[in-house]
Amino acid sequence: MKLSDELPVDHQLATVYRYGAALCGLTLLVFGVLGFADELSPFNTHGRHIAGMSTNGLLSVISVVVGLALIAGGVVGGNLASTLNMVVGTLFLLSGFVHIFILDRSANILDFGMTNVLFSFVMGLIILTFGMYGRVSSKLPHDNPYWRRRHPREAARESLALRRRGQEEVPALPAGGAIEGRVLPATNAQREG
Repeated sequence: MKLSDELPVDHQLATVYRYGAALCGLTLLVFGVLGFADELSPFNTHGRHIAGMSTNGLLSVISVVVGLALIAGGVVGGNLASTLNMVVGTLFLLSGFVHIFILDRSANILDFGMTNVLFSFVMGLIILTFGMYGRVSSKLPHDNPYWRRRHPREAARESLALRRRGQEEVPALPAGGAIEGRVLPATNAQREG
């Protein structure tokens, strides 16, 4: 199961990846910019709060960088946005777990509080969901490009069956009739009649 399988340029999943990445990136960018506007010192761990979360200059820088990366992924779109969402979402979840254990310790250089941890979990799940949407599931529809890439033999069989069904629906032509330059052989009924 490779995550680098390509989507068609106009596939509807690309829109989900784009808007998901851009929306989450914009949220992080606003949080980071508000931190800069408050002129926070880089490693201050004395509880400055913005939007209900504690922050410092370093967390603002990280928020702006990650926010810009997600927005750039949204602009590019496609599998890049999806993969970026999955990676960033996973990192947010890991960050939440790590910061639970270092909340009241000197290793908490990003000045995380419990609201930051909860935000990290929620934002991580949202970003991860946007990245995995239509891509990771045990019951993807068979017209999904990711399902077709993971099951090439079944996809080929289904495509062949569809083509055969399409040929059966072609209206009957007189013996020796032509479709797009091809001469069709006469059927038994046409030979007898």
